[in-house]
Amino acid sequence: MTVRPSAKLALTSLGVLTIVGCSTATGAHDTGTVIARTTSWPLTSLHYTPNNNFSQSGQYLPRADGFNLADIDAHAKAEMDRLPTGVRGLVFLGDCGGATASFRSTVDAFTHDPKLFGFYVIDEPAPSSCPAANLLAEDDWIHAHVPGALTFAILQNLGHATSPTYAGSYTPRNSGLNLIGLDPYPVRSELSSPDYTEIARYVRMAEASGWPQASIVPVYQAFGGGSSFDDATGHWVLPTAVQERQLLADWEAVVPHPKFDFTYSWGSQDRDRALDQSAALEAVFAAKNADPKL
Repeated sequence: MTVRPSAKLALTSLGVLTIVGCSTATGAHDTGTVIARTTSWPLTSLHYTPNNNFSQSGQYLPRADGFNLADIDAHAKAEMDRLPTGVRGLVFLGDCGGATASFRSTVDAFTHDPKLFGFYVIDEPAPSSCPAANLLAEDDWIHAHVPGALTFAILQNLGHATSPTYAGSYTPRNSGLNLIGLDPYPVRSELSSPDYTEIARYVRMAEASGWPQASIVPVYQAFGGGSSFDDATGHWVLPTAVQERQLLADWEAVVPHPKFDFTYSWGSQDRDRALDQSAALEAVFAAKNADPKL
């Protein structure tokens, strides 16, 4: 898979998520599990977490924690074909060349695929190197030739984490995108405590650039460490379970009902620690993704 740099990313008390009616940790995945919902989080029935989704034998691994949108490489359609019942694919294109012959051929291979949710067109494009007109041409092709498919990209913050801006970037009109991800990652080494207020600031700036709340996909931080640095010469830190619950609560305050949610990241990309290496965080997301209120 292409390395995705976005993977550089309070309303309630920090309550404990309680699993009722199961005697083991795996019971949190069982159908019919009842959850005492003492923490707020955005409510959606669709959950995505990218990178290293498949075992060597082709098993879709994040399903065990309730993730039902799979990370599918555009040139690995066989991954889509093998998805279990109830799981759909978000196909990563990573392309900003416009609706070229190669782009059209890649997209058209997924036409009428019943397991397709949509296309992850590109990750954190820069307006200086990825013209909005190219994205619009790509999105127009997708919408015209793959009925029902949604288009998605993570927007790059053109400012700093403490003062985000999307001014002069992409809009629904100039890009054609249906959905955009915002990726504040407040748990960082240079801070004495996470700056959870970043979440609301990112959302306000996106809305100021013309993106309606319904188009915003929350990107939850579930990685840390590695060799990447943030914009203050620190590095991202894998959240604790308590910190993750607070992140979810602050996202719920500003985007309570997204089309889907995005947890970065299931697998490691740059020697960082990720969700599949933290049983504590997996338990948080397994409980959230099994929320019976949906």
